[in-house]
Amino acid sequence: MENTAHSPLPFMKMHGLGNDFVVVDARAHPVPLPPALVVAIADRHKGVGYDQLAVIEQGAGDAHLVFYNADGSTSAACGNATRCIARYLMEETGKDRLHLTTDRGDLYAVEAGNGLTSVNMGQPQLEWHEIPLSHQMDTLELPIEGAPTATGMGNPHCTFFVEDAEAVDLEKRGAEIEHHPLYPQRTNVQFASLIGPDHLRMRVWERGVGVTLASGSSSCATAVAAARRGLTGRKVRIDLDGGTLWVEWREDGVWMTGGTEHVFTATLTPEFLARVCP
Repeated sequence: MENTAHSPLPFMKMHGLGNDFVVVDARAHPVPLPPALVVAIADRHKGVGYDQLAVIEQGAGDAHLVFYNADGSTSAACGNATRCIARYLMEETGKDRLHLTTDRGDLYAVEAGNGLTSVNMGQPQLEWHEIPLSHQMDTLELPIEGAPTATGMGNPHCTFFVEDAEAVDLEKRGAEIEHHPLYPQRTNVQFASLIGPDHLRMRVWERGVGVTLASGSSSCATAVAAARRGLTGRKVRIDLDGGTLWVEWREDGVWMTGGTEHVFTATLTPEFLARVCP
């Protein structure tokens, strides 16, 4: 039976390195998610709270994934949520390899051992019109103070390489750069420091969300940017506020590996849904 504003809505709470998600399984029936409901669920005081909301739908592969930001906007990609959902589906089906579809395209996930899951996030977008930027330019060094690198991973990214990522005023700089006119769709923002051979420290401002403890697509974009600039090889360790991800830029795409946690399963009450969507 299709969910309405007056029937309970089951969901799962998951996180990857503290980057947290509400996940709705809509494979059995469609689940209407108007923007007002997406925003209300994101409220950490009056709702559930999340960095992104993900919906699992029937798809051409094992599942189709749709992503929303906390401000109600959509995103074509979310690496950590993809990894969390892949782990959930692997445990459900017993498979150790999955084919997932998204608005970004086809993604592939594999069991990596030791409780880790790897996801191929696809090929990075390196041309200005793919990311997209507002007009033609060299994406390796943008004409912004700090000369950041632009990368697309199904969503736009702007990566600054700095001496000390800890010293950056992330709230201030992240908000400024997210809305920079070079990025017509706004952008995710990363500040990364090289702390050892093929080892980066990174902090993240997510488009439509703000400061987050981790971001999978941001980690992939930063790894690609670091390799393009000759700062690292194509296989790197990235330490985020919430933990560590391993990223490798291979011929078949950018692979990201890390841990996940399914925290709890619950339902949104009819009263909550009726208040938000009368």
